Amino acid sequence: MFKKILIANRSEIAVRVIRAARELGIKTVAVYSDADRESRHVSMADEAVCIGPGPSKLSYLDQEAVLSAAKITGADAIHPGYGFLSENADFSELCAKRGITFIGPPPAASRKLGFKSTGKAVALAANVPVVPGTKGDVTADGGDIINSVAEIGYPVLIKASAGGGGKGMRIVRTPAELKPQLEAAANEAKAAFGDGSVFIEKLLERPRHVEIQIIADNHGNVVAFPERDCTVQRRHQKLVEESPSPALTPEIRKDMQAAAIRLAKAANYSNVGTVEFLFQDGKFYFIEVNARLQVEHPVTEAVAGVDLMELMIRVAAGEKLPFGQDRASEIRCHAIEHRINAEDPDNNFMPCPGRIDSIELPGGAGVRVDTHVYAGYTIPSYYDSMIAKLIISAEDRPKALRRSLRALGELKIAGVKTTAGMHAKVVAHPVFMAGDFDTHFIEKTGLLDKKEPAHV
Repeated sequence: MFKKILIANRSEIAVRVIRAARELGIKTVAVYSDADRESRHVSMADEAVCIGPGPSKLSYLDQEAVLSAAKITGADAIHPGYGFLSENADFSELCAKRGITFIGPPPAASRKLGFKSTGKAVALAANVPVVPGTKGDVTADGGDIINSVAEIGYPVLIKASAGGGGKGMRIVRTPAELKPQLEAAANEAKAAFGDGSVFIEKLLERPRHVEIQIIADNHGNVVAFPERDCTVQRRHQKLVEESPSPALTPEIRKDMQAAAIRLAKAANYSNVGTVEFLFQDGKFYFIEVNARLQVEHPVTEAVAGVDLMELMIRVAAGEKLPFGQDRASEIRCHAIEHRINAEDPDNNFMPCPGRIDSIELPGGAGVRVDTHVYAGYTIPSYYDSMIAKLIISAEDRPKALRRSLRALGELKIAGVKTTAGMHAKVVAHPVFMAGDFDTHFIEKTGLLDKKEPAHV
């Protein structure tokens, strides 16, 4: 087992790693930017090292700064959390060259699955259903693109090969729109991810977004947990995640888990990952792999009764998985996660950094809050606006919904605007309560600000 882990991240996920490491008897090192000097993870860790100024590219994305902090503190492993360097195969390779274990998937597997287009090729080879689309990346002036897309059938969706969050994504409904939209998508992807590669898929008009959490050890064992339904989204960003999905049958769940396992084995994958699917009309289609831990991993922890953070540390240290697929498939409750962001719902959900004057967190049975903020903490303007995750669990979905409303009502944060009220609106909406919705739920219901831009 590792003696000391450096956490190459910030906010609530850094706190989560520290807690898991402490339970395993492992010392921790926090890294932080000047803007995060007062963040909770800095005071919680056994040691802390400042690695640069506020902007991410000058601190959390500075690979040499992170590795230097590991060297001077004697850390023998680095946990990347999510975001920042978590899916950077070059960084994980550099860790190995410096004799430091990267707690995540190996570089080769990340490269195979980290790009949507190459991940799709692996899926096809592993007999995993995929959305019909182009074979690899495309450009506006490359080959007979008009006829290629005509064979797929309009409408289609242009997607960036690297990254996500809706960047580089365009819907195309007619041949006349194709080339201009390809150029626009490629330019946006280049600006957002440093890579302008895009590909094209058939557009599913009423899909659900369902994902399977996997974990694999270095001894050939892979298990897949019950699905997470991440269908409720705004601007392609997940808002509410729940498990199990109200739309899946046990048979479809089993098939989806088996497909995720085949994909992981085909890529020689190890450690945690998430296989994402679109689901419509009783069929599921692979879309991508997130080769890292997900923001919504506590949903799986609650439903399956496991500690994913501890498992990924143990697997990275060379241990075998302590259970098989039968145990991983167990559904012990219904769980829902709400991402609470410091955003102003009355101002088109603009980020709302600033000082938290007071905070009251909900509690009681089945309520978990993962956060790094506290009264008196100032939210920096440099980073993602998420300040807390509210995870609710109960014996069934109706009770989980009622408990969500109760807990959201108890959450009180003064000094900054938050999205807690928006989550209450989502949970209380009859369509969400019925469980019969798709990824366009927010737009179709008109639930949020009328200034909200049209779905793209």
